[in-house]
Amino acid sequence: MGGRRMNSYPEIGTSRDIPAEMISVDEALEYLLAKARPVTETEWAGLEAAQGRVLARAECSEIDVPGYDNSAMDGFAVRSADCRAAGPVALSVRQRIAAGELGVLLEAGSAARIFTGAALPPGADAVVMQEDCRVEGEKVFLKGPIASGHNVRPRGNNIAANAEVLPAGVRIRALEMGMAAAVGRQGLTVFRRLRVAIFSSGNELVEPGEPLTEGKIFNSNRYSLLGLLRGLGCEVEDRGIVKDDAASTESLLVEAAAKADVVVGSGGMSVGEEDHVRRALKNVGEVQMWRVAVKPGKPIAYGRIGECDFFGLPGNPVSTVLSFLLFVRPFLLRRQGLSNVLPTLFPVVAGFAWPTPGRRREFVRARLERARDGKLRARIHPKQGSDVLASTVWADGLVQIPEHGTVAEGDEVAYLSFSELD
Repeated sequence: MGGRRMNSYPEIGTSRDIPAEMISVDEALEYLLAKARPVTETEWAGLEAAQGRVLARAECSEIDVPGYDNSAMDGFAVRSADCRAAGPVALSVRQRIAAGELGVLLEAGSAARIFTGAALPPGADAVVMQEDCRVEGEKVFLKGPIASGHNVRPRGNNIAANAEVLPAGVRIRALEMGMAAAVGRQGLTVFRRLRVAIFSSGNELVEPGEPLTEGKIFNSNRYSLLGLLRGLGCEVEDRGIVKDDAASTESLLVEAAAKADVVVGSGGMSVGEEDHVRRALKNVGEVQMWRVAVKPGKPIAYGRIGECDFFGLPGNPVSTVLSFLLFVRPFLLRRQGLSNVLPTLFPVVAGFAWPTPGRRREFVRARLERARDGKLRARIHPKQGSDVLASTVWADGLVQIPEHGTVAEGDEVAYLSFSELD
């Protein structure tokens, strides 16, 4: 995904007309990411509240971690100079040091009972694991020679003072929270949350809990988009359902754009008489990109309303979700300040055949299963229609089928896991 330089539409969205032909997935991604303006406003967030946020500046450690030489295991701290002989060595056990305690100077000919993580006492430079020792009364017997540094984690082994521990532009996950805590940070400087407004277009839509009369459907797109955006850490304003009416649509776009960084709508993006969203966008802003050679999800639009970015997604539920994952998600991540925004596809074996080539790049819902030979094989859902939302729940990812491509069972195909899109 991505990677190919745009050369056909360097000025999409200027005074020229929008190209009638479709642009490729790669061209669309490159264009959108070039348009994504990262937020610059920052704020301080306590460490617990920083989860899911994007780090605004690199963090460096002010300390060594650990700040002392410590034992890598339970055993006995010794002076390696006392343990140079190749045969048995007998040492007097003079002290006991648990993690969090400090020992005293280890005298020649003595050892200290020590536990994992405890600081080595002065004079000690090695640890012998307890399984290699025999204790009789106040004596410990072990076999030399023992090298200096044996089973010792040196000062700064985890993190050295002044080292960069978290780069700018990284999303704070549990691991980054742990790293920040390890160097004593109570909070981090992060970019402010992106403000995103959503709406759904269509006279046929009703909310769950309302009566479902003939000709109506429940509005699933609203909840899909809410979940996806909240998962990205955005502040979401839900503008509800807008009816298939030009004036209502234009009014909603203007009001939503006044408060949001990005507006995302589903439905109303085709060319029918009741598809008002794209035309409304042209009246109150500008359409800068429309129609991508992707299946499902061709009628996806990008534009601007003043300084607010706008995405119009197709209304079929699978098209809405996949268009968001493939195009809106990386755009929002770049706007949030992330540097790496594109997911990784990896090769798997096709457990299906796709004999008919298509003009558009297709992303089919698939599930990985381990075959008898131990290899992962992708099996696809039997219904690949853009209305079959159940296929996204059944699947654990997507298989990418290139433009004009076919697949025979056993071929290597590119697989995109939904876990890459969390």
